[in-house]
Amino acid sequence: MVMGVIGKPHGVRGLVRVNAFTAEPEALADYAPLTSRDGRQFALEWVSGNVAQLSEIIAGKKRKITDRNEAERLVNTELLVPRSKLPEADEDEFYLADLIGLAAVAEDGKALGTIAAVHDYGGGTSLEIMPGSMVVPFTKAAVPEVNIAAGRVVIVPPAEVVVTP
Repeated sequence: MVMGVIGKPHGVRGLVRVNAFTAEPEALADYAPLTSRDGRQFALEWVSGNVAQLSEIIAGKKRKITDRNEAERLVNTELLVPRSKLPEADEDEFYLADLIGLAAVAEDGKALGTIAAVHDYGGGTSLEIMPGSMVVPFTKAAVPEVNIAAGRVVIVPPAEVVVTP
């Protein structure tokens, strides 16, 4: 699961800004090793705020990234951890990734499709439902029911959302 993203370099000594998706940003460091999509492994130490010193883990040894140019090449690198490292969600909670693949149905039970992706671009989370690529805000009004055990969510699309068959 994506737990963070490496952002812009901070200074000239390889420090980077990191956007953490953990409840407490500092907790991201506790999940090391963090893995990129290409299989590279990283550890991080927080310096201040959202600025961190990254180390690449190679053959079990940490190598600090101390060069701005190397740090620039890591911008937008997603930091992943296996699902097994995450705590279990409480009974009435779930991870957003758990929504992907669930059936999306209307209030009357009519099938609308399947949740293909969960997006969050900073203005709020939205669900992309395929086929037809319908996107609805992930709010209580638009998604009044989430039932992970039953494998479905109930969707009440806002008036401005076009529902395609």
